[in-house]
This record gives sequence, structure tokens and C-alpha cells, in this order.
Amino acid sequence: MSDTLGARLVRAAALGPEKGVVFLDREERETSLRWPELLARAAAVAGGLRARGVRPGDTVAVVLPTGAAFFHAFFGVQLAGAVPVPLYPPVRLGRLDEYHARTAAMLTAVRARLVLAGARTWRVLGDAVARARPELGCVDVDGVTGPAVVHEARPEDLALAQFSSGTTVEPKPVALTHANVLANVSAIRDVLLEAGADSVEHGVSWLPLYHDMGLIGTVFLALCHPASLTLIPPELFVARPALWLRALSRTRATVSAAPNFAYALCTERIRDEEMEGVDLGGWRLALNGAEPVSATTLRAFVGRFARWGLRPEALTPVYGLAEATLAVTFSDWRTPFRATRFDRDALADGRAVPAANGTELVSVGQAVPGVELDAPIGTVGPIRVKGPSITPGYLHQPELTRAAIADGWLDTGDLGFLHEGELYVCGRTKDVVILRGRNYAPHDIEQAIEAMPGVRAGGVAAVSHVPQDDETERLIVFVEAQGAEPDLATRCREAVLAAMGLDPALVVVLVPGTLPRTSSGKIRRGDTLRRWIERTLMPAEKVTPRMLAGALAKGTLARWRPALAPDVSPR
Repeated sequence: MSDTLGARLVRAAALGPEKGVVFLDREERETSLRWPELLARAAAVAGGLRARGVRPGDTVAVVLPTGAAFFHAFFGVQLAGAVPVPLYPPVRLGRLDEYHARTAAMLTAVRARLVLAGARTWRVLGDAVARARPELGCVDVDGVTGPAVVHEARPEDLALAQFSSGTTVEPKPVALTHANVLANVSAIRDVLLEAGADSVEHGVSWLPLYHDMGLIGTVFLALCHPASLTLIPPELFVARPALWLRALSRTRATVSAAPNFAYALCTERIRDEEMEGVDLGGWRLALNGAEPVSATTLRAFVGRFARWGLRPEALTPVYGLAEATLAVTFSDWRTPFRATRFDRDALADGRAVPAANGTELVSVGQAVPGVELDAPIGTVGPIRVKGPSITPGYLHQPELTRAAIADGWLDTGDLGFLHEGELYVCGRTKDVVILRGRNYAPHDIEQAIEAMPGVRAGGVAAVSHVPQDDETERLIVFVEAQGAEPDLATRCREAVLAAMGLDPALVVVLVPGTLPRTSSGKIRRGDTLRRWIERTLMPAEKVTPRMLAGALAKGTLARWRPALAPDVSPR
């Protein structure tokens, strides 16, 4: 067989039943799915899909939570010769209208012929499926079975389509070949081996399986270099973050990855008694990526868990994106993470000038093997990458492909620079806050107030806006309040002014959970501004407990259109 993910599954299964996937529940009970068992069930699903009319090259959406059924469906689609498209499931009943609209748009974008779901989710998908109208409908994967099929794919065939985490109004399905995926997994493996994680016999992850870091960086890595992998449902991690660290200790896993917010959540939420008997000394690489990395968060995490054996060198900032399959850079695993301060005014003018009291940015290191990195030295500019793991393009969207890829180089859409040979990322091109002709990274503004009492962690969005009747850019900050805090908007304004020298024209305080987010939890700043202009964001002062409870229960909170009544007037 050619070297593909299907071939790797066959190879892993042939090694015996010792390794596979372990699912952890709330009580830390384990349920195992070994590689041979997975292959047998996936091949039966593949046969069932063929019997239902799925042909090689068709796209099939997989809408399932973390569990055995996801693996059966995903690899069943691949073994049928079709292209799986993992989409996030409706894990909560709030915002169903928004969920249905976005899911329908994604199904339409990939031209899905079939949707595979589970008994607990396929009925909830009804509205999205009705809008997208996939030819073969939506079915419960548990009822899909037939004579075993193992399609022999080629390396250049599509292995999956994954949506860019920045996907908002216009879905961008990233097409990845088997060769793309295996090249990136191999590059990641090379870095891990160099870092001394030479026996990655067991991994641990709570990351969503519809996200590149969760699927490619954990599942495919464990499959291609056969190991065992313990998975925690993401919603369970958010409720009980200690489960992650406890599983790392129990399995002696050497590598595990998470976005920055997860490290902050662990620092804030885990109690000492939950860490009884935990030893983090074997955690060699605590990868931090998928969103801006905060030096403050990393220092707090090390300070909090050093007493349980966590080494400062373990904290490893990384950079990647869906269009590059996953990994682009890793920071140096031999030393603690590197943070450098740069002059704030110079950064606003597009220059990277080190300064003792400037804005602190965290290095995400150097390119992984096989990846070429192009970024300016000493000035802020576009980040481009090239290599065997770069997507051939966006599925069924040639214009978007031509805009992003030229001569093999991918324009990542991110801004950054090289300093002392290492990459520093400043933010997304489309999210840059432009004020009086100067550029500011929104997360710098957001970090100035995220740690304030009364501000929900990760619930801040900074945007610039030019009103129709004016030509002056204005800074608007949206803040989700956590509990009742007097004068929160005023204190937020003062914090931004002190940290950045910027005076927001408007601070809008919102109830928790109202800021629009991507499937991976990142705030959609452009969508936030659009909804504010359309008066679909509810200021907290207008919300009564009864209104909030009713709206959350019905999933209609984002559709309210009251008269805007901000608690700080624009000026």
C-alpha cells in the first residue's frame, strides 16, 4: 500500500492490541479503543458508506464529539476513499440558530454528500442539514455497516478538509493530502525526538478532534508512530481542568499541547487537593499554540505547578495554522521560553525595536524540519511559509486559493518579524487595530484588562471602527463581565490608557458568552464589530436575570436587537 493514513492504520493494527486510544470520563474511568478494533470497525463503516452510495472523492462531514464513534466515522470515510470533514458538534443548546447557520455554510462550502453524526447529535443537526441539503442526508454512524472495505488511496489524494480556525462569515475549508499530513507529522516527530521525547509511548490531550492541533497533533501522531493516546472531552476539561494534569502524571506522558487560555484556566481553577499524588516531572514539552502566547500566563503556570515537578523548560511556545497542516515553528526546548520587550510606539509604526519597558512578546522559535519561513527582520510584516505540508488550496474555492498561495508560498495572514533568528507573531492582518495611521495588535490591548477583577477570562475584544459620518478611527473594547463589578467600563478604559497610552472611545460591557467565537474558541473580532453595528450585541446593563435565563435556554441571545445603551459614551 502507498504511504497514507489508511496504510498507517493498517500498520498500527498489525502490531497488535497493546496500543490505541483511551477515553477518560468525569470519574477518571477509562474506555479503550485499540488500533486493531478501530481498523475492523472503520472498515465496516467504509463498506456501509459504499452501500449508501458514497464514492471515492466524495466529501462526508463528521459531526461527533470525542469518543469511539468519531474514530469509526472519520477513518471509515477515509477507508471508503472519501474525504472526511470534521465539524464541531452542538455541545450546548445555547446559540443554536448561529450554530445551524454556520454548520450549514460549512456543509455547503465542502459540498458534503453525507453527514455522519451520533444518536445524541443527529436530531439536533436537523435545521443545518435542511439548509445545506446534502444529497445522502444525515445518518447515525452506529447504524452504518457493511462488508469491510479498505480503499487504497494515493499520497496525493485528499486525506481530509479542515476549516481554518479564523473561519467566520465565509467558510474556508483547507484541503490536505495524505502527503501533506504525513510530512507534518514526521516534522513534529523529528522535533520531539530531538527534544529527548524518544519514547512517546503515551500521549494525553483534551483538544477538540475537529481542530488541527487536536486531530493532527495528537491522533495522527499517535497513529503514525504507534502509541497510546488518552483523550479527555474538551467540555470536561473546561469543567475540571485538573483531569488533564492528573492524566499526564498517571500515564507519564512526555508531550501535551494546549492553547494559552488552558494554561491560565489551570492556574486559576485547579485546587491543591486535586493535585494530590501528581508528578509533572515527566512532562518534557508543554506546547502552547493556536492563539497568542502570554508570557504572564506561562510564568504564572510554572509558578503554580513547580511544586509538582513542572520544569520551566517544559513550556514550549509554538506556531502553526490549518493551511500548513499544523506545525510551522517550535521554540527551543532546551531553555525556558524566551520573551522580549519591544518599544510600543515603534511596533505601532511597524518596527521591532527592543526596549526595557516595552510590549512583551513571546518567541515561537524556528521552523520545523522541511518548512521554509519568510518574515521580515526587525520590521513587522507578513509571515509566509513553504514546504511539503502546505495545503494545495481551499476546497472548491480557487479564488481564495490564488489569493493565499503563490509560487508555493502561503501567505499566512499573520503579521510578525524575526529577531535573533526566531519568529515573533504580532497578530492577524485583518484584526490589526488601526488608530491615527498606526497599527496595534488587538491582543496587547486585550491583555491590558483581561486580568482585572470582574472581567471574564478570554472575554475581551478590541477593534477599530470608522463611523460612516466621520473619518477618524475609534478604538472600541468589548468586555464580558463576570459577576457584578461597579464602574467596570471606566476601570477598563483606565487600564488600556495606562498600559498602551490609548484612550478607548467606547467600552461596551456584555454578559458572559455573548462575544462570537470560532469553533476553537477564538473571538471573532470582525464579527463582533459587525454585530455591534447591527445592534445584535446586548449591553449588560440592559439584561435582567429573567431575560438572560430565557435567552440562553432558547439560544436566541445573539438575535436580540435592543437600542444600544453603552455604559461609556463615545467621544
